[in-house]
Amino acid sequence: MATSAGTQDSRMLRAAEPAEPLGDFEVDDPYMAWVREQGVPLIVEYAFENLNALELSPWEPKGGSGAIINIPNRLLPNDAHVVEIAPGGKSEPVHHMYETQMYVLSGRGATSIWVDESRKQTFEWKAGSVFAIPLNAWYQLFNGSGAEPARYIAVTSAPPIMRLYRDNHFIFNLPYVFSNRYADDSYNGSGKLYNGRVWESNFIPNADNMPLYGMPLRGAGGINAQLEMAKNSITAHISEFPVGTYKKAHHHGPGAHLIILSGDAGFSLLWNEDDRSDMRKVDWKKGSMVVVPSERTFHQHFNAGTKRARYLALRQGEHGLVPPYGGSRPGADVSMKSGGRQIEYEDEAREIHDLFEAELAKTGAICHMKNFIPYCTGDASVTNERET
Repeated sequence: MATSAGTQDSRMLRAAEPAEPLGDFEVDDPYMAWVREQGVPLIVEYAFENLNALELSPWEPKGGSGAIINIPNRLLPNDAHVVEIAPGGKSEPVHHMYETQMYVLSGRGATSIWVDESRKQTFEWKAGSVFAIPLNAWYQLFNGSGAEPARYIAVTSAPPIMRLYRDNHFIFNLPYVFSNRYADDSYNGSGKLYNGRVWESNFIPNADNMPLYGMPLRGAGGINAQLEMAKNSITAHISEFPVGTYKKAHHHGPGAHLIILSGDAGFSLLWNEDDRSDMRKVDWKKGSMVVVPSERTFHQHFNAGTKRARYLALRQGEHGLVPPYGGSRPGADVSMKSGGRQIEYEDEAREIHDLFEAELAKTGAICHMKNFIPYCTGDASVTNERET
């Protein structure tokens, strides 16, 4: 049975966490010690109705307030920081040995990045911008408005890095410059396209409407761009799918943060058990976020509204391999019948499509899945040939 977005699913938690508490080992966890030192809320969840409405507490080094998000999985590959910079505020200059990738939820401002203080790069951003911080480079964020706050979400690799080195003085004070990660004038919004849909750029001013490219393997007229930023192992992709369609179910590593950039009435289904007895339905719209909580969590995304649906997925990966699609292991866009991790339309449970059509009835939208689902009661207007 599906559960609502406001209810924590205990079966999903049990699948993601060790069965026994860690006892004294938790006390000695350097990442959790750092979290406690920040004095801001720690939210353990994987479904968020509205990131712009998330309650925050004062986080002075960030220039305002914030909260930290963890998925319900002790083997954290990453975390997320939701930060609101006060009107006219700025963060403290900082550098660190974990990676950071940011998406601006609201407001406008600027960021300065440097490895040599005499040669700072400063670029302006607004709601819809996404950018990455090169490893161990200095950076500082500024709110460009004296009247309105600016809010962003940052996905970071802090948990595994802090647990690896167990020395925060090293993490926040190492003077080493990763010259292969940093380049002058790399935040002007330009980029380079590889392999038809891999976009390399450190700063994307308009993730909500940038061009995307055909990706028929995920199904139903979807378009996509893989993002490679600052040579980070935190990577990203942007996907969009038409009204009245949905993507194929798949699973991959935990920690993919899916931030909804557009769409007015969509939902995701997540489950671990083969019989889907733990399935959770998460409703979303622009400003929502869904995070994949475990390695074996199947997830599937549905556009049941009247507008195009687009999301940004920030996740752990490896530069140049664009996981989960690259590398030596068959990816999340390869059928399970071929050793991959994707359920093809013809293999999905009929209840999935029936649920989708029931949700479409609530918004008055038409199902366009007839080319993919024989028992669809809608039309066949959508194919896999969509290019833009």
